[in-house]
Amino acid sequence: MERGVFVRGVLGTPLVAAMLASLPARPESAAKAPFGIATPEARRRSRFPNMALTTHEGKTVRFYDDLVQDKTVVIHFMYTSCTDSCPLTTANLAQVQTALAPRVGRDLFLYSITVDPEHDTPGMLRTYAERFDVKPGWLFLTGTKQDIRELRRTFGDDPKGAFWQSDHLRLLAYGVEPLERWGKCSAMLNPKWIARYVSWLDPKGERPSGTWPPGRGIPS
Repeated sequence: MERGVFVRGVLGTPLVAAMLASLPARPESAAKAPFGIATPEARRRSRFPNMALTTHEGKTVRFYDDLVQDKTVVIHFMYTSCTDSCPLTTANLAQVQTALAPRVGRDLFLYSITVDPEHDTPGMLRTYAERFDVKPGWLFLTGTKQDIRELRRTFGDDPKGAFWQSDHLRLLAYGVEPLERWGKCSAMLNPKWIARYVSWLDPKGERPSGTWPPGRGIPS
């Protein structure tokens, strides 16, 4: 029987089930449920590009396959020559890493992606990471100019604008990829609040409480 051709009235019978099971598997990226409906795995994969990036440690990784898939992540855009918001937001994220220390590098990962890849080589990113005493579980990433533009677009930025105009330099994106739960917040919030918002996305996460705006009068 050809794929997608069924005999009326016999769907779900052992015979049809056995014939469908015998069909060769398709690549995961193209996996489809019956009648062309995307599987959850295919839908999740379709949300993100999978370009090759280089870490500040000099390793080549794939954005979706290696960095995002099945993980809880915090994503930050920056560039090393920035003298305004980037050092402040990176220092703040270092405190977030400390607040989430038991999880970082285990089931939660931090990624800082340069918006100036022509200048920010892996060596430049490594020097920058060392300034902030970055611990394992936090990677600084660079790639081609076009790929970085695509990542900016993926997270809602306008890649046509100059990199220093990116509206993501002061924002953090965070999410639990297998649950398709995503959010954004200011990178300058109290680090404890950022950690609580990230944890809130987990199924057993505690809903943040306290005064608004976050960071003022936060409960201990």
